[in-house]
Amino acid sequence: MNKLDEAAFEDFICNWLVNTGGYDAVKVGNAQGPPADFDPVRALDTAELFAFIGATQIDEWHRLLTLYGGDPNKAQRGFADRLAKELDARGTVDVIRHGVVDLGVTIRMAFFRPASGLTPALQDRYGKNRLTVTRQLPYDLGSTKTVDLCLFVNGVPVATAELKNAITGQGIDDAIEQYRGDRDPANLLLRRAVIHFAVDTERVAMTTRLAGKATRFLPFNRGYKLGAGNPRNPDGHRTAYLWTQVWQRDAWLDLLNRFVHVDPAPKGSKAPAAVIFPRFHQWDAVLALVAEARGHGPGNDYLVQHSAGSGKSNTIAWLAHRLSSLHDEADKKVFDKVVVITDRRVLDKQLQETIYQFEHAHGVVVRIDENSQQLAEALQGEQARVIITTLQKFPFVTEKIESLPNRTYAVIVDEAHSSQTGDSATALKAVLGNKVE
Repeated sequence: MNKLDEAAFEDFICNWLVNTGGYDAVKVGNAQGPPADFDPVRALDTAELFAFIGATQIDEWHRLLTLYGGDPNKAQRGFADRLAKELDARGTVDVIRHGVVDLGVTIRMAFFRPASGLTPALQDRYGKNRLTVTRQLPYDLGSTKTVDLCLFVNGVPVATAELKNAITGQGIDDAIEQYRGDRDPANLLLRRAVIHFAVDTERVAMTTRLAGKATRFLPFNRGYKLGAGNPRNPDGHRTAYLWTQVWQRDAWLDLLNRFVHVDPAPKGSKAPAAVIFPRFHQWDAVLALVAEARGHGPGNDYLVQHSAGSGKSNTIAWLAHRLSSLHDEADKKVFDKVVVITDRRVLDKQLQETIYQFEHAHGVVVRIDENSQQLAEALQGEQARVIITTLQKFPFVTEKIESLPNRTYAVIVDEAHSSQTGDSATALKAVLGNKVE
C-alpha cells in the first residue's frame, strides 16, 4: 500500500470535516508528544472531554471539584474513571444521551439539537459540543498500531474508519480484512466505538461489532442503477457522501441521538447487546420524508418501497419517532399524533421498544393490544404521541369516540398492499377526519 496515497485520502477527508463539516479540530495521534490528548487506559480524549464540560457545565463541575476536595487533578482523574466505568456498564450510546452521575452530580456528555428553536439556551449548548477527528490514533497501550481515523464527540470515541485508496490496488475488502484479522475486538477503544467503517474511494461498509474473523460487515452505499455500489460523483470521490453528509456535524449528532439504538440480548443469553445503526437507504428515506412533511405539512401521501430483510421495521420506528416531535420552519408542531398501523405483533413490540429508547416518558408510546376502547382512549387523550395498532380495530372505534379533538395525524401503514391501502384510507378518514398524512 502506498502510504502517501492513503495519507492524501486522510488529508482530504479531515480537511473537509474541519473546514466545511463543522468539526472543531483534527489531531494526528502518532505525532503528539506526551502528554497526549488521548488516554489509551481509559480510551478517552480527556483534553476534549474537560474542554466540553468547562464550556457547558461549569457550575456542575465546580460542585464536583468541591466534592473531590478542591484538587483539579484528582477531580479529573476521578470523573474520567467514573465515565469509563459507565461506558463499559451502559454502553456509549446511553452515556452520550443521558450523561453520567458522579458523587451525586450529573454531567451531561452531549447536548442535542432541540426539536424547536424556542429555547435559545439549549441551542447555545448544542453549539458547544466538541466534534473532533484524530488521524493515525495509537489506540492500543504498548503497541505501535494505529487506526486511520477515529471520530470523537466531547472526548468519547464514537466511530473508527480504515481507509484504502482504490487507485493503489487496495479497497474496502482489504480494510475489512484489517478489522477482522488485525484489530483486537477486546480493545477498549474498539469496544467503545459505536460503529466501524471500511472505506475506499468507491465503496463503504460498516459494522457495529468486531468479532475477529466472524465480524459481519454490511454495505453502507447509496446504491447505483437499482443495484449495489455508488453512482459516479462528478465533484470527487464516489464515497464523498460519507463525510459530507453522514459525518457532517449536525447530521452525525442527529444520527447518534435519534437513529442509533440498542437491542438488548435475550433474557438469559450471554450474547452482547446489538447496536443498530441505519443503513444509508434507511437514513436517507427517513430524512426525505421528514423534510417533505416539514416543508409541505400534512395531507400528502408517500410510498417507501423496502425489499425483504432491508430493515423496514427500524425505518418505521425512526420515522414515527421523528414525526412525533417535528416542527415546521415557524416552530409550529406539524403533527399532534403519529398512528402506526401494522398486522405484525412482533413489529408492534419492536416498534414500542425502539421508540422507547428515545422517548423515556411513560405513556408517550402506546401499543394497542387490547381492544377498540383502548385505541379510542389513546386517540382522545393528550399523552400518547405514537400509537401502534392494527387496521382491524378502526372500524369498531367510531362508536367508542364521543368527540375527537381537532388534531393533525401522521399515519404510517406497514405492509401497504393495494387492498389494505384503500381500506386504511377509508377507515382512517372515517375516524380521524381529513387531517391525515
